[in-house]
Amino acid sequence: MSRKHRITPKNIIAGIVLTLVVAYLMNRPTPQQSSPPQGSPQAPVADNRTSTDAVEQLKQAFENRQSDLQVQASGVVTKVLADDNKGSRHQRFIIRLSSGQTLLVAHNIDLAPRVANLKMGDTIDFYGEYEWNSQGGVIHWTHHDPDKTHPDGWLRHRGKIYQ
Repeated sequence: MSRKHRITPKNIIAGIVLTLVVAYLMNRPTPQQSSPPQGSPQAPVADNRTSTDAVEQLKQAFENRQSDLQVQASGVVTKVLADDNKGSRHQRFIIRLSSGQTLLVAHNIDLAPRVANLKMGDTIDFYGEYEWNSQGGVIHWTHHDPDKTHPDGWLRHRGKIYQ
């Protein structure tokens, strides 16, 4: 065997390292596969509380008539309402939380896309601002803030983010 093609421990180690590098490069996420950074238009802003904690927080906010509460949770659509077309247009629907509390969701469709094919019985995740009212409360700011003075909100329906 010529000196060029001899198998030595150094060549074996180099081959293993090369194999590991190639395997890593082939299996790492590409930019399209990786999750976008938090706060970007495609990424929901994560809330550190569990959904159960958020539902309890919304229950307490209702009982204490508290407003201006940024919250992330999910609920089941119980009624799809007509759009509110006075001023900024809003897609409106009512959801029921696991606690039984109902919320009106007012999603600004002048600033964010309409939630497509929304039906009674659908589950929807949300991140927005809670405002107290006697019927259970309203969730709004479920969209990006073009002025960047308010946390960006979002809705997630069937895996698609609307913001």
